[in-house]
Amino acid sequence: MYEMVSEPAVVALVGLIGGVLLGLAARIGRFCTLGAIEDLYYGENTLRLRMWGVAIGVAVIGTFGLSALGLLDLGQTLYLTRAWNPAESIIGGLIFGYGMALAGNCGYGALARVGGGDLRSLLIILIMGISAYVTLGGPLSGLRIWLFGGAEPAGKIPTFAYGVSQITGVSVNAAGVLIGCVILAVTLLNRSLRQSYGHVFWGAIAGLSIVSGWAGTQWVANTGFDATPVVSHTFSAPIGETILYVMTASGNTVGFGTGSVVGVLLGAFLGSVIKGHFRWEACDDPRELRRQILGAALMGAGAVVAVGCSVGQGLSAFSVLSFSAPLTLICILIGAAIGLRQLILGFAPSL
Repeated sequence: MYEMVSEPAVVALVGLIGGVLLGLAARIGRFCTLGAIEDLYYGENTLRLRMWGVAIGVAVIGTFGLSALGLLDLGQTLYLTRAWNPAESIIGGLIFGYGMALAGNCGYGALARVGGGDLRSLLIILIMGISAYVTLGGPLSGLRIWLFGGAEPAGKIPTFAYGVSQITGVSVNAAGVLIGCVILAVTLLNRSLRQSYGHVFWGAIAGLSIVSGWAGTQWVANTGFDATPVVSHTFSAPIGETILYVMTASGNTVGFGTGSVVGVLLGAFLGSVIKGHFRWEACDDPRELRRQILGAALMGAGAVVAVGCSVGQGLSAFSVLSFSAPLTLICILIGAAIGLRQLILGFAPSL
């Protein structure tokens, strides 16, 4: 197979397929990080937030199911190969969440909006991708390493499933599947969610897209000849990677992140056409534009510090039950709530 199609192209195709699913989930299923927070914060509606519970539960069950079948080596996955630094999760998560509120979208949401014709979100994507690379390997990388240290190799696999396995005596894979089932069951206790088949379906599709990333990249790593990293979807550094590839394609190769980004754009475009929502939009307010630029820059930096965005930590890292995932996701929610309060009410104490 690799004689006809290169390994990077296969990996990019894996990312493309999962990205299309995520793009469709965003445009048809309204699967959105900030949208879920806004529904909870302003309308006290938890349906879209519970979609994340469905997605996480499905992703955890699928990921540890792959491991049980020998189709995934958890020790090779991105989030379990490095030691956990709580400071990164807290500070990076808060910065990302605050930036997300200012920008009006996370990286994934911005990609989905661009697929629907929103040119304002194109600027968010560009600024976020550049900011991520500036923080990852550019001028701010030295400051980041000085503050938080480098990526230290993990000792014991930093996953909650390992801890449950030690306590109960069951295998790590069985513990992971059990935790995923509990997350999914608790989420589905909500009657309104059970009656909303669309929310359950698209939440499950988002979770399966994460599983497809792990399965596909692990397969290429096992069958190919290159040192292929085992990854799944995240939308911070991959946006910068895609921008870089567009500028240097003749001397560069595609990767999972590039395929994932293009896939979300394509899936979102198809979803918006199916729903009849595609329309060109542009920013006509300089104040809004300034706020979005600042928010995008904060998101790019925050995601690199936290080692993942709302999808990277909230779904991909959660799917392997990484120690970093719940704390980062909570901090993203807190940061977003602070940002939304500032935008709507200011910081004056309520009477």
